Amino acid sequence: MEQKKFDYNSFIGMLLLGGIMLWYLNTNQPEVEPEQTQTTQVKDSTTTTKKETVEPNIVETVENDSLQNVALQNKFGAFAYSALNGNEGNITIENELVKLTIDNKGGQIKEALIKNYKTYDSLPLYMIKDNNASFNINFETTDNRILNTKDLFFIPTFSKNGENQVLSLKLKVSETQFLEYRYEMKPNEYMVDFSIRSQGLSSVFNSSNPINLNWSLDGYRHEKSMKTENTMYSYYYYKANDEVDYLNAGNTEVVNDLDWVAYKQHFFTSNLLSDTPFTNATVTSTDLVKDEKLDTVFTKRYELKTPLALTGGELNYNMKWFYGPSDYNLLKTYKGTDLDETADLGWGIFGFLNRTIFYPVFNLLKGFLSNYGLIIILMTIVVRIIMSPLVYKSYLSSAKMKVIRPELQAVNEKYPGKENAMKRQQEIMAVQRKAGVNMMSGCVPALLQMPVFFALFKFFPTNISLRQESFLWAEDLSSYDTIFMLPFEIPFYGNHVSLFPILASIAIFFYMKMNQSQQMNMQAPPQEGMPDMSKMMKYMIYFSPIMMLFFFNNYASSLSLYYFVSNLLTISIMFVIKNYVIDEDKIHAQIEENKKKPKKVSKFRQRIDAAMKQAQEQQARQQKKK
Repeated sequence: MEQKKFDYNSFIGMLLLGGIMLWYLNTNQPEVEPEQTQTTQVKDSTTTTKKETVEPNIVETVENDSLQNVALQNKFGAFAYSALNGNEGNITIENELVKLTIDNKGGQIKEALIKNYKTYDSLPLYMIKDNNASFNINFETTDNRILNTKDLFFIPTFSKNGENQVLSLKLKVSETQFLEYRYEMKPNEYMVDFSIRSQGLSSVFNSSNPINLNWSLDGYRHEKSMKTENTMYSYYYYKANDEVDYLNAGNTEVVNDLDWVAYKQHFFTSNLLSDTPFTNATVTSTDLVKDEKLDTVFTKRYELKTPLALTGGELNYNMKWFYGPSDYNLLKTYKGTDLDETADLGWGIFGFLNRTIFYPVFNLLKGFLSNYGLIIILMTIVVRIIMSPLVYKSYLSSAKMKVIRPELQAVNEKYPGKENAMKRQQEIMAVQRKAGVNMMSGCVPALLQMPVFFALFKFFPTNISLRQESFLWAEDLSSYDTIFMLPFEIPFYGNHVSLFPILASIAIFFYMKMNQSQQMNMQAPPQEGMPDMSKMMKYMIYFSPIMMLFFFNNYASSLSLYYFVSNLLTISIMFVIKNYVIDEDKIHAQIEENKKKPKKVSKFRQRIDAAMKQAQEQQARQQKKK
């Protein structure tokens, strides 16, 4: 068998064929790049992605701005300019007395703080805070949009006018067309000048529809006694047709020629005054207190709604804001406004006495003393000294009646029975006339003291000088004093015990007890068929002090202090007059002398006597017919 030899040519051919196959395979595989090249590409890819992200955002922002412009244009029309250029923010103007924070949105007062005063629980005294007030002008534009200034942004500018601070807020249509609110605050002054004017808006306002001003405020509770603050001294005052009037809670009125409105809350007031009177203005007052026993934040809601007049197609109103105390001494300095009438000193003779006598006396004493309790005591002494002649007149009449009382009793015995009633009365009047005694001479002094009583009933509780001033155990002379809190509430009395009303009630009891004999002397002897006044007087001695105790327990302690001191002084004066001034023997001798003198009967007395005689004769004829 033949052995095969190694074929070198075939081996070389196979190597060449394998090399060709390897080259082919390598040249047709996907290209694999180095790692650095991959990282760079990732970076490039990231960068490219960022560029692609930024470019769409820019486009989207531009598109959003355009959409916003269109939305604002559709919503506000010409006033979209202020909506685009205005910003959220507040500006504060303040002086030594008041601090006002003005909101760019709406250009209205956001906070009104009255400095130098605190609430009953020692907190800062705000008239406006936390959106309890709203000042808005509602109007329609020529493109039929109804807008409210409270929803729009004003652009503020602060400046100085001498020492005055000036804040101008403009609601702009353009740089030359705007609605402006201008506040100007003077140093050491509660009154702030305020104006509303427009420029270049005659083509924007739709003058065929009214432009309405709306101002509302929910009054915060500031005082200790909710009852006295809300029900007795908080009123909506306004001046219309040159007369000051007030509105009770729950009522609405439409008034013309309105000069100002005052949202009065016992000791503090929020006022808006206008040089151009409002016409067809609607004023509304609403009671917000549902239960006085609960801790209530607000007392009343006050509202003013009035159309504003255009002059030449523009608004132009000069006004004033007043946020401050309802202080008679302060308010009367604003001449020609009649704002002092909101101090509530009483009507008619009562207000006259407070303005002409009690305030001047109080202010005089205040200049010498700083303790208001002592001022009240001294003022009481002055008043009682002034009133002492009336007390003397009353006691003198009582003494005269006491002297002639036996004669009057004899007349009753001489003419008994109902059939002699007319004759008996005629003879009694004759005895009094001969003795020179007038029944009214004892009543008139008592009646003359009543206006003083009611005047001071208004003076003390409304006098802001007494607010939060302490005396002895009373922490606040403008509110009730408390010596003990009850675990329950007594109807018409309250849940606390006040000491000054107790002392005043005790003093009035002893005064009436001492005065009982005088009052009985003033009464003619009881006649047949007539009520016995002596029994009624005995009941009144006990009833009056109890009634006073219940009524004054929730009232100003200064008033109870006055009545306590006043009754003590009256008792002392009566004691002196009775024991050291009036001499009954001299009075009796004088009456006897009067009887001897001929009395000239006036024509009026003659007519009365003739009428009584005629009635007596008629009564006698009727008795005969029976």
